[in-house]
Amino acid sequence: MTATSNSPLPLAGIRVIDVATVIAAPYCAGILGEFGAEVLKVEHPIGGDACRRFGTPTSRGDTLTWLSEARNKKSVTIDLHRKEGVELFKRLVAETDIVCENFRPGTLEKWGVGWEVLRAINPRLIMLRLSGYGQTGPYKDRPGFARIAHAVGGLAYLAGMPKGTPVTPGSTTLGDYMSGLYGCIGVLLALRHRQKTGQGQYIDTALYESIFRCTDELAPAYAMYGTVRERRGPHIESGCPYGHFPTKDGKWVAIACTTDKMFARLANAMGRPELASSSLYGEQKARLDNRSDVNEIVRDWCGSLDREALLARCHAHDAPAGPLNNIADIFGNRQFHARRNLVAFDLGDQGETVIIPNVLPRLSETPGRIESLGPSLGQHTDAVLGDLLGLSEQEIASLREKRVI
Repeated sequence: MTATSNSPLPLAGIRVIDVATVIAAPYCAGILGEFGAEVLKVEHPIGGDACRRFGTPTSRGDTLTWLSEARNKKSVTIDLHRKEGVELFKRLVAETDIVCENFRPGTLEKWGVGWEVLRAINPRLIMLRLSGYGQTGPYKDRPGFARIAHAVGGLAYLAGMPKGTPVTPGSTTLGDYMSGLYGCIGVLLALRHRQKTGQGQYIDTALYESIFRCTDELAPAYAMYGTVRERRGPHIESGCPYGHFPTKDGKWVAIACTTDKMFARLANAMGRPELASSSLYGEQKARLDNRSDVNEIVRDWCGSLDREALLARCHAHDAPAGPLNNIADIFGNRQFHARRNLVAFDLGDQGETVIIPNVLPRLSETPGRIESLGPSLGQHTDAVLGDLLGLSEQEIASLREKRVI
């Protein structure tokens, strides 16, 4: 990388208001902030964003989730239930490029700061509207959470053992992060459109849609053949061996053979090249027709070796395999350290170190950066209202006395 820590970032000069809560839309705002945008986190003066209480508490009072996900943001407290708060918010929007929100449809309209109102104030405004079911449709007024999105979008039904209870597909907040990513794509596209036309617009993203979009051939297979995919446990329907296998030392590996060549490499790693012959399992159809036998052979081999020894054999033969890492494994993983996937920050006067995931994606000339952890509640209220809106110390004090901020 030729860039330095002080290099201008691609979104420098862009201002974002994050008036959302917890993960989804705030994640979009966080990504924008990592690449140079100024992000104003607008929170209620009492309690602030619920994400401050979501996860493991720290000595500062906020959670580790907040410190990581509110990175680079400035906390500004405004009560949008108050007329004075609404007017302050409108003044901020007039000086802003992007607003990110994830309330139920109609909530901002009820407060007097819906899309039509804000667009009239700032025609160049871009607004991310992220909710459980989107701004339209018969379900739009229902509450939405990532776990519900996993269910409605078709992913949770597929997670678990055959005929067993469907389980959480990985992180319970997966749908939030995915929707935040789709929201970020929408914002960047809208910025490009505004650059060409001068016009703003809003982006309508639903949690369940982000999940549904990532279900590969689920929809066309049902539409064409009536196929309803069921839970397969650690394996898949279209490849073999392709799944998770326990090792001798009680750990797990993932093996993914999607082609005949990959299976041949695995057979060589197993010391049984004959398994990849045309008379046995060398062709994909034979492996799929005899998947139970193939999986049992691979399972027995995996169970005869410790994980590191097994992976060493696979890597030596270029066979596709990897460890099922827990977080302790990740902290000791050379690949994660080589690519600086983890970054450490001191937690102010508390003397504690907080380690969080680093910035993605990785740009060669203008890499994003993390300049601060999640702020304390209202940490930047006076500075933003004074510097950006020109309010005097007396005006700010009066608003605070009225509990507007």
